[in-house]
Amino acid sequence: MVNTDHLEVSTTVPIGQWVTCTGGWGCYHVKLLWSLGIICIFNSFGWSLVTQLLVCRYHPLRSLSMPATAGAYRRSAPFSKDETVPSDMNIPDNYVQHTLLTTKSLPPVTIHNWWKELNYISCFFIFVTPLVAVYGAVTTSLQSKTAWFALFWYFVTGLGITAGYHRLWAHRAYNASKPLEYFLALAGAGAVQGSIKWWSRGHRAHHRYTDTELDPYNAHLGFFWSHIGWMIFKPRRKPGVADVSDLAKNKVAQWQHRWYLWLILTMSFGIPTAVPGLLWGDWRGGFFYAGVARLCFVHHSTWCVNSLAHWLGERSFDDKHTPRDHLITALVTIGEGYHNFHHQFPMDYRNAIKWYQYDPTKWFIAAMSWLGLASQLKVFPDNEVKKGQMTMELKKLKERADKIEWPKTSNDLPVIGWDEFQAHAKKRNLVLVSGFIHDITSFMDGHPGGRHLLSKNIGKDATAAFWGGVYEHSNAAHNLLAMMRVGVLRGGLEIESERAIPPSQKLRVVSHSELVALVSPSGTSSDIRATQDHSPPIYFDSENGLVFGASSASEDESPKTPALEETKFEFPSK
Repeated sequence: MVNTDHLEVSTTVPIGQWVTCTGGWGCYHVKLLWSLGIICIFNSFGWSLVTQLLVCRYHPLRSLSMPATAGAYRRSAPFSKDETVPSDMNIPDNYVQHTLLTTKSLPPVTIHNWWKELNYISCFFIFVTPLVAVYGAVTTSLQSKTAWFALFWYFVTGLGITAGYHRLWAHRAYNASKPLEYFLALAGAGAVQGSIKWWSRGHRAHHRYTDTELDPYNAHLGFFWSHIGWMIFKPRRKPGVADVSDLAKNKVAQWQHRWYLWLILTMSFGIPTAVPGLLWGDWRGGFFYAGVARLCFVHHSTWCVNSLAHWLGERSFDDKHTPRDHLITALVTIGEGYHNFHHQFPMDYRNAIKWYQYDPTKWFIAAMSWLGLASQLKVFPDNEVKKGQMTMELKKLKERADKIEWPKTSNDLPVIGWDEFQAHAKKRNLVLVSGFIHDITSFMDGHPGGRHLLSKNIGKDATAAFWGGVYEHSNAAHNLLAMMRVGVLRGGLEIESERAIPPSQKLRVVSHSELVALVSPSGTSSDIRATQDHSPPIYFDSENGLVFGASSASEDESPKTPALEETKFEFPSK
């Protein structure tokens, strides 16, 4: 005898007598099948009553920590009147910081206490469904018709979550007609992941508090935690406040919430079992494959959005948080894999913006719009989407640029006069080009045109020759020459011109702080400073050659800058 009061079924008939045993499977298999069916039904909705009584009744703040199927409620449980008032209306401006400082979290789960922190009810039912599916796969042959129907029902119930629970109700990304709303509410119930209200509250908390301790699926706690750990372990902290008052006013959400238990029975097991059974006689295959196994795949598909989508792929629009974009995630989540885009633009009805990116949920919503069943599809401004992409591309370029050695600017080099330049050129191979003094000693024997072309310009201004008078040098030549800078000629105004800038630096990626440093308070380029009269004094030392630093000038003529160490002409080390 099985007590099924928690299923609201009034019967005392032995399970083995529910179906007449007339051969076929045999009485043993009939009894076992019905037993497994009762387990799965209990797993889907009956046990939620137990979790409500054993956990939520005594710890109401834990309601968001229940596993996906813990969102089931008693048929007669309506929305409370208080839920029509926004729950976040009166929270303080520093709610997150205040909550983290004033509330204490449970100790972390470790190898020494994990068994004490398990939510045993959740663990049992999360792992029972896969075991039943495995048993069914081992004992029941899979017919091709049943396989195709199971795949079809997977997409139907999966779209109930992605197009319904997620994009319609949690994010209000579009408006749905009443027929479409009811269809999605029914399909979502077949996925057995809680009612619309319960699911949306948790998901909105996830978006509002992403990657924080108030995020119920906090990815910083690891892949396992964000996938199923948050369900099988007691929550470390109460999830953050998330408003669902709009759903308390939604008649379809209220209807689904009220009848959720029976909708689970019908959509998750009734129809998947009845269709193959009535149409081609595969009752057992319908139950195990289209019902139980399909449910396992739908569950893990959704849970991958919390785990895989925060672990695998690129951060294409923002790197502040963990969400990422990847095709593999999109394939296993019915199009929810471009998660970085989604977290940046959550109210956009799309997850994928390129025509070739896999997002069947987007295609479904667009098709419903074409049929007149959906309207007001929200799309974030394309300019802002491109701006997000460009920001991340620039960050990547900046990281690459920071690994490259760049030429010294005029601020990093000593400034000398013409006489000093010529005097020093007698000892070193110095050439003047565009106001910069270059030490070309290391390149004398490597010049493609021969050493003699360089030798005749030592101690001279070779600007005209370098800029096409003799040869129109390549960008590589300009970049290489800039790396040989060792000084600036006083009065050499060429450094102010654009052509004095190496091609590699005409288009630069700089941070805001670097940009500010490039511009003086008067709004002029800092490079011009090198040509002004208050440049650091230069003098010759018999031992060290040309240096700059303290001089014999009067105190009033001394530059108002910090003391500088002596600097010699040196080619940058390679």
